[in-house]
Amino acid sequence: MYITVESGRRLMGRLPHGCDLLQELTRICQEEGITLGKVSAIGALTRARVGYYDQESREYRYLEFDQDLELLCLMGNVSLKDGRPMVHAHVVLGDAQGRALGGHLAEGCQVFACEFIIQAYQAPQALERRFDQTTGLVLWSLPED
Repeated sequence: MYITVESGRRLMGRLPHGCDLLQELTRICQEEGITLGKVSAIGALTRARVGYYDQESREYRYLEFDQDLELLCLMGNVSLKDGRPMVHAHVVLGDAQGRALGGHLAEGCQVFACEFIIQAYQAPQALERRFDQTTGLVLWSLPED
């Protein structure tokens, strides 16, 4: 199940020092009217909060890191949830010993420095997130669903 998309405009920029990473990426997408797209970023954080989805309990578990971390990779997408643009992303973070950790990007990641790219897509229909009974997650609802 998939849709065909075409590339639209691309935004590249730097996030403000001290902002919340997820909130700021979401704000940009909402402000720019991006309802379908891809998000990537690199940089550094002064604090992080990432999630892991426990498939058995169907709940997110969160880890918090109150330390300086490299934002080695942020990869995610933009789609609609409840009619508004939503950023869904995962991150890989690096600590001072060169260890990598990561998970589902959650609010609570404070930016030290961050450079981002948002690639907008155009499609005949939007991807809307809806509750999926099988997984307990809010996933893309495709035309065949």
